[in-house]
Amino acid sequence: MRAPACLPNDIDALRALVLAHQAQLQAHQQENQALRAEREAFHAEREAFKQGKRDDSDEIARLKLLLAKLQRLLFGQRSEKLQHQVDQLQLELEELYLNQAQRVEPARSAQPRAERQAPVRRALPEHLPREVMEHLPEATACPDCGGAWKRLGQDVSDMLEYVPASLRIIRHVRPRLTCTCCERMMQAPAPSRPIARGWAGPGLLAHVCVSKYADHIPLHRQARIYEREGVELADSTLADWVGGVHQLLAPLVAALRDHVFSARKLHTDDTPVPVLMPGSGKTRQARLWTYVRDDRPHAGAAAPAAWFRYSPDRKGIHPQTHLKDFSGTLQADAYAGYDAIYARGRVIEAACWAHARRKFHEIHVDRPTPITTHALERIAELYRIEAGIRGSPPEHRKQVRQVESVPIVTALRAWLTEQLPTVSRKSVTAEAIGYALNQWQALTRYLDDGEVEIDNSAAERSVRGIACGRKNYLFLGSDRGGERAATMYSLMETAKLNGIDPEAYLRRVLAVIAEYPVNRVADLLPWNLAAQA
Repeated sequence: MRAPACLPNDIDALRALVLAHQAQLQAHQQENQALRAEREAFHAEREAFKQGKRDDSDEIARLKLLLAKLQRLLFGQRSEKLQHQVDQLQLELEELYLNQAQRVEPARSAQPRAERQAPVRRALPEHLPREVMEHLPEATACPDCGGAWKRLGQDVSDMLEYVPASLRIIRHVRPRLTCTCCERMMQAPAPSRPIARGWAGPGLLAHVCVSKYADHIPLHRQARIYEREGVELADSTLADWVGGVHQLLAPLVAALRDHVFSARKLHTDDTPVPVLMPGSGKTRQARLWTYVRDDRPHAGAAAPAAWFRYSPDRKGIHPQTHLKDFSGTLQADAYAGYDAIYARGRVIEAACWAHARRKFHEIHVDRPTPITTHALERIAELYRIEAGIRGSPPEHRKQVRQVESVPIVTALRAWLTEQLPTVSRKSVTAEAIGYALNQWQALTRYLDDGEVEIDNSAAERSVRGIACGRKNYLFLGSDRGGERAATMYSLMETAKLNGIDPEAYLRRVLAVIAEYPVNRVADLLPWNLAAQA
């Protein structure tokens, strides 16, 4: 092969030309590598941008869902527009009732007696006191012949009436007596007063406390109510009474705590309460913790009870202190403050299916998907099984759960595990699935123990009254006010769990507790006092 004519014949020149070409080729290769790296960087940046857009879409969806949830919480119950519509509907319904009554009454009078149908109405409560009023004719004898009346029978009709509550003064008189023979003197002991040197009786103290903590009427509003009765009671006086009752009831609440924590299984939850910060005009968020013992769903004989405790914040040390002597199963949410309790080994964690279901339901309300629909349907099946065995002995409950619930739970876990990779890891659906799978061992604890419930509803029900009260009193005045609230909520919620009127119960307790032996104060717990009646 002949060399091109343009190439030099000098060997040195040829070597120089080869080196120049090699350098140029190497430069092109480096340029190509740089272009290739730039292209790969561009592709990586493009993929990152696409992923970022997907993540942004998931984040937008998550934020929209959270915003919708917060709007429901903020406006769902207190919307003025919605409340106005409800009020209008109630007025329209009331007007319809009135118009119907006006149309029916003439129609009834025009109908023959044989065609009239007896109205179906609910019987009046048997436990209410009856006051019999007998109505006799004005004429004491027959106006025609003067003969005496003879009773042939009687017509009886009942009317439900309201007798307004009233204040009264009970004057205790203790005569001083002396013997006419030996001049010995005798006088009855002074009756017990709930509060030393106080002139409020047990009934009034019970009414003030129940009005404040059960009916959510702040003390300043109660003072205005008593003014209408012609009795002036300062807000400070009412507050002193509530403080005195709190001190009186402290031993009883301690006995209640012993009863609650002697259970093998407890339900617990906490709820926020705003507390006033002195001097700033602002509030900070404190907590009321509830611990509920309720063995009725598994046919337990122990009385149901609730014990509340106040804390100025939500640090984990508070439940850890409350439960330091407890051994058994604790049914709670996934709050990290309980982890140290489970780590001790004496307390077994049981989670709440209502919490797991709620996360899917919140998504389903605004954006139903096949995943949320399937999860809610399977969880509903678990609850239908529980409804059929509520009130049965633990052994029967466990047997039914092993046969009917275990297959559903096993299939649900496998299905959730399959669905998790199909959704974005930052989506709300992934959060709901992840919560359920992370809590799976605790969620399935109830399947192997007939005494454990499927959810923590017992504790959640006990704090509903507190949530209602927050809308009325707005905030607690101090940490001491929180401790007083915990005392009152403990006894009132326990009384309600046992089907006892809280005010009647407190009235009986306050009438005797000031001089009651401390070592027998457990006799005054609601179920024990009811047994003595």
